[in-house]
Order: sequence, then structure tokens, then C-alpha cells
Amino acid sequence: MKYSIQKIASILGIKNQYLLEGEITQLLTDSRKLNYPQETLFFAIETRQNDAHKFIADLYGSGVRNFVVTKILPEWKSFTDANFLKVGNTLHALQRVAAYHRKQFDIPVIGITGSNGKTVVKEWLYQLLEEDYNIVRSPRSYNSQTGVPLSVWELNQNATLAIFEAGISQPDEMKYLEQVIRPTIGVFTKLGEAHQENFSSQQQKCMEKLELFTNSNVVIFEEDNKIINQSADMMVLLQKAFCWSRKYPDAPLYIRKTEKNGERTTIHYSFLNFDYSVTIPFTDDASVENAISCLAVMLYLNVKPEKISERMMKLEPVAMRLDVRQGKNNCIIINDTYNSDINSIKIALDFQQQRKLERTMKKTLIISDILQTGLLPKSLYKYVAELVQHGRIEKLIGIGHDICENSEVFTVGEKFFFRSTEDFIRSEIWKSFENELILLKGSRKYHFEQINELLEQRVHETVLEVDLDALVHNFNFYKSRISPNTKLICMVKANGYGAGAVEIAKTLQYHRCPYFAVAVAEEGIELRKEGISTPIIVLNPEVNGFEELFSKDLEPEVYNFRILDAFIREAERRGITNYPIHVKIDTGMHRLGFLPAQIPELIGRLKSQKGLKVKSLFSHLAASESWMFDSFTQEQIATLEAAHREICSQLGYPVWKHILNSAGIERFIDAQWDMVRLGIGLYGVSASGLSGLRNVVTLKTTILQIQEIPNHETVGYGRKETLNRDTRIATIRIGYADGLDRKCGNRNGKVWINGKYAPIVGNVCMDLCMIDITGIDAKEGDTVVVFGENLPVLEVAESINTIPYEILTSISPRVKRVYVKE
Repeated sequence: MKYSIQKIASILGIKNQYLLEGEITQLLTDSRKLNYPQETLFFAIETRQNDAHKFIADLYGSGVRNFVVTKILPEWKSFTDANFLKVGNTLHALQRVAAYHRKQFDIPVIGITGSNGKTVVKEWLYQLLEEDYNIVRSPRSYNSQTGVPLSVWELNQNATLAIFEAGISQPDEMKYLEQVIRPTIGVFTKLGEAHQENFSSQQQKCMEKLELFTNSNVVIFEEDNKIINQSADMMVLLQKAFCWSRKYPDAPLYIRKTEKNGERTTIHYSFLNFDYSVTIPFTDDASVENAISCLAVMLYLNVKPEKISERMMKLEPVAMRLDVRQGKNNCIIINDTYNSDINSIKIALDFQQQRKLERTMKKTLIISDILQTGLLPKSLYKYVAELVQHGRIEKLIGIGHDICENSEVFTVGEKFFFRSTEDFIRSEIWKSFENELILLKGSRKYHFEQINELLEQRVHETVLEVDLDALVHNFNFYKSRISPNTKLICMVKANGYGAGAVEIAKTLQYHRCPYFAVAVAEEGIELRKEGISTPIIVLNPEVNGFEELFSKDLEPEVYNFRILDAFIREAERRGITNYPIHVKIDTGMHRLGFLPAQIPELIGRLKSQKGLKVKSLFSHLAASESWMFDSFTQEQIATLEAAHREICSQLGYPVWKHILNSAGIERFIDAQWDMVRLGIGLYGVSASGLSGLRNVVTLKTTILQIQEIPNHETVGYGRKETLNRDTRIATIRIGYADGLDRKCGNRNGKVWINGKYAPIVGNVCMDLCMIDITGIDAKEGDTVVVFGENLPVLEVAESINTIPYEILTSISPRVKRVYVKE
């Protein structure tokens, strides 16, 4: 659907402004996701971390001519062919435009909120109802203040049902989302602890969430939850409630009992005085509750119970996140199967573009027919072809009848089409894939998991899962704590603290991290080879590594006269002037750096040459995490300040200064100065106990075998542990060769399995170890978490008297890194 720019201005209450002609089909809040510049309206949203007005000049250069702003900058005076709509708040303007768009549709709209389960319920409802409706739904978890209006904007004339999720983290947010979504059917999934720190009580948070349903025709929730029930009563929502209950037989939907059998759960329920049952292919409690929410929605929509039963049996797991894995023949696989709709294709193509920094890697898309869009195939695939072109795809594999019939609309360099997944596999064309970045996008019926199995490099069932969304959250979390003028240096040394420096750097570069730091030149060279163009500081350069430093634009730390003199000589020999260096001052750590007494001599050396230019002066805090040594930390800060004043007064040009590490950012914000260095905090570990960080890395493995071992038997090498009862022992696929410290053995360490802790028993072996799973519902093949969300790496480190840095950086290269993103 299109809106004239004049109509947009009218919606925003802007009158008497001359506007150049323009039609808008795209709303944009992230300048990096530009696809159709001539049809785009950019909202320059300001946050604590960022001011999007600074990207307008670049967008104008890319062809965008329509902007919603809160200020007019002098440098835009030459943009005479652009429209600038000035408003008081650009975020509210975005929501207002989307709210107007929503009012154009008289269709059922399902709004989903809650602390957990929103995305699963939304995706399951899509699976259950796609045969009956043309559904528009939130892509992935677009449930924020910006995500919701962008989701609602996707409503089109073919839609007969919409499903949107809404999440809040602060009071007074939901009223804006309610105006945008205007749900006719409300679903409250579950009330949990997420974002509780911003609310005075669970009830306050619950009532804030329920505000989404102020104008709904019906509200679906669990009557047994007292807080939800009481909150709904206080908000006068009970009269339109369609509750489900396990306690009250008179509830509209009464759950008589649930029976778990193997990998299935049967839900016995009563509705309108008739008894029915449905079976779902899941047994965990969360899935059962989510399925009941879906059951209630379907009953309200008058779907026949027998049809509900048939469809629920076919429910499939929700692909909550796309993941990045190593493929065969130097390929990288971005697995986003089971999210094959127009909105998710745009998101996945954008993510693929983020990863392609190495010019020699070919971008490949394997895509199936896109089902249940309501569009004619010719129109649908013409649009998909435009997305493919904007996504700069170089090789296309199309699988399915409709995409084959419309193959002529695709104009990529290489293209191949197959009627079925089996035809593609039989063709063996996949064996020729080499040095390609492959995006998999397939509807469920095409079973693209078979393709993923063929392409993925299988090396080890033990994996280190890296959550890129959590990484970005932590990056923005620290960014919000510092001044907008202070630059963040993100530490990606030691292979990104074990998480994988290349993927970490690619993600942070996309999110405009201003600086990286590595330990040695080889680490910086590897990043440059992978297309990282962000400035990189090398903390421990070698005197014989000049060629690599200069040729790859790596900025060395200089910490003594030997290094300084060698760099000066090499710069002069090469005719280089003003090459950036970072000078380290030893303020009390006594590891590396010039001592304060050496500063006069340092100034003399620097002034007598032209090859090098000091970009920053810095030092390292020895105990910033410890309250016991705060006076010593303040002395270090004062020492660097004095050194900076002395050096700058003599050099005659400005020099940045920085001293704060992660703990320093958390505790000594007055010393943020020009730059700060973010290390362990980026990966989700706070040295000072700061709340608000998210877990980034999760080490997972699997159970190989389970045995019932009788009392008094011993377990493992050296017979170090004798059992004092009959014990259920599971052997898991991880050992000290994978990075599991041997000190974790003999019940010093533990793992997390199926919601419970299990101690590690006996000595840790090279490739395996044993755990005590007595009383735990577990089976061979189950996933075991060595550290992660429920077993923090800090807790693991403390259990064996070490630090999280050692745990993270000890993970072996043979452990496969898997990168996930919503």
C-alpha cells in the first residue's frame, strides 16, 4: 500500500508546508537496512545510545528524499529536493503513522503480550491458522516500540488476519503499542520476572501489559494466575475474558488433565459442556501452556475441535533464531529454515549482508515456494526477485512448483530451479558449493533440514553457542552509560574471549563500534582479511611486525623505548609520517608502560621525530572491581591525568586518554574521558555485580550413555570417587581437550540438564566426563549445558577458584562455534 508524502504529513498534523511529490511504501528506522530509497520515509529516532539525524546525509546520498526529524541541521540546506517533516518526537510519529495504517483494516487482529511465550504462541497460531487465513504477523520478535509499528505497516489488502506481539520494559509504554495494534483478540501468555527491575511490583507490570487489551473484544488468559485475574478485574476486563483454567470447571475452557507419554502430551479439555482432547508433540510445561493459549484462540475463532486436534498434532518447533554455522568447503551456512515469509526474507537477507565482508565469498540463497501469502504467484515472485536483487545475491537456488514457474523474473548471475528438495539433493549441485555464504529459507513442507545436514561441516556435538543479540544488548548497555562523545573500544583479543573474534567483530562493526583491540598483530590481520575496516589497536606488538602493522592499518600500543625507537626508525625508513600509536603509561599495574619518571624523556623522543603521532595515552587499572582498592584506583586515574597534561602541553596537538576497563566503566564513570575499553562485560560478565547484562556464550554438549551404577562402585580414572548410593551416571561428550578444567571433576563442578543441576563425578577425561543424574528426568541424546543462562560462567569459575576469563578463553578450537540471532 502506498501513501503520498502529503498524506503522511496530514497524519502527523503538519499543515501549510510545501512538499515535493513522493509516494511512501517503506518506513525506515535503521539506515543500514535501506532497500527502496525513492519509496522510503526515514524516521530519525533519538535514543540514549544514538541520534539517527547524523545518518540523514548518507541516506540522502543513497537516494532517500523523505525524512521525519525533530530538528533541521545546517548541512541539509543543499538538500533542496528532499522533504523534511519536523515533529516533536519521531518515535511517536512512527507509531502515529502505523496506527493510522492499522485503522484501514477491518479484520481480526490478535495482540499477544506476556513475559514469556509471545513468539511461540504467535508462530504456532500461524501454523494452525494459515490454511484458513492470509496472515500478516510480526517478523521474529518485533515487539518493541519501533518493532510493533514496523510490523503493523506490513498489513496489506490481501490480509484476512493479523497477529502481532507486544513487549514492554518500562511503565507507560504499552499505551502507545495499543494504539498501533488495536487488537480485537487479546492473548496474555505468562507473567514472569523479565524486566521486573523497572516496575514496582508484578501487579504493576501485569496491569501495564493488560493495557494492550483496553479496546479488544476478548481477552484470553489463565484464570488460575491470581495476579493476572485480579489485574484484569481492576481494569474492568473480566466481562470480556475468555479464560482457561485447570482449577475451575466453569471456566470457558477447562483443562481437565494433561498426560505425558514419551515425546507427546495429551490435553483433555471441556468446552461448551463437551469433552475433547488434543495431542501435541511436546512435553515441556512451557509448550503445554503455549498450546493451551493457541487452543483458546482457535475455539474463539470457531475452528472445529476435530480440526484443532488434527492440526495441533502437527505443530512443529518454532525456529526462534537463525544461526550461523561452518559449512563444508569453506562455506558458511545461515540457517533460517521454517521462517519463509516476505518479512523474514528481508530480515535474513539483511543479516546475510552483514556477514559478507570478505569480497571473495559468494552470496547464495536457497529458497522454497512461499506459501499462504494471498498474492498471485507472478506478483509474489516479482517482489521476491526485487528483494533478491537488493540483497545482492549472486547465486539462487529455487525449490518448488511456483518459483520454478516464475523463474524468469530472477536476474541473478547464477540460478537453478528444482521442483522439490529431493530433486535438488539428487542433482548433487550442492557438492560444488565452495567459499559461499549460503542462506537457507524454506517453508516447512520442503524440509530444508535435509539440505542443512548436507552442507554443514559436522565436527563435534559439543558446541559453543554465541548469542549475537545478547552481545549487541551488552554493547548498547555500556554505551548508554557513557557520554555520546566517549568512544567504546571493544576487546576482541584471544579470539573474542573464546567466542570467535571474526563474528563478534562483524556484528559490532555493523552496530558502529568505533574501535577494536587485539593482543597481537596476527589477530588484527585475521580481522582485516575478513573485511573488518574498523580501527584496530594492537596491544602487544612485536618489533619485527612492522610490515603487517603498516600494510593492514593496525595501530600499535607503545609501552617502552625499545618499541618506540624501533617504530620511529621503521617509519622513517618507509617515509611514513604521523602513523597513529597508543602510548601506555604504567600508573601502578606494573606490567607494561612508561613510568611517570620517564615522561620527560618520552616527550623528547616524540618531539624529535615525525613518523609517529600519539593518538591516545592510556593506562590499565589494577583493581577497579574491588572496593578495597578504590583509593589506589583513584591514584592511578590522577597519575594518568597528570601525565596527559604534561605530554599534551609539549606535543602541541590533542591526544585522547583512556583508563577504564569493564569494571571501571561500571564504577568510575567520571573517568570515562575520550575512550573506554570494554572487555569481559561485553560477553555478559560483570566484575562489580551490575545487573542488566545478558548471557552471550553457552557451552553445550550431549549425553552419550546412561548407566545404573550400584552403591560402592567407583567412577572414572584413578578411582577417585566411590559412590555412596545406587547412582544414575551419564557420560557426556566433553573433556579437558575441549576446555573443561580437570578441577571440575569429583563434584567440584556441575552442569545443567533439563532444569536441574547435575554434579560432575570422577576425574574429567580428555574427551568425556561423567555426571550424576540420579533423580533427573534425562535420556541419551539430551542437551547438557556446561555454562550459560542457568549456570553462569562466573559461578563455574568460582567453583574451581579461577576467573571467567580463563573459562571462556580455554574453550578448544575443536568445539564448534554456532552464532544465533533472533
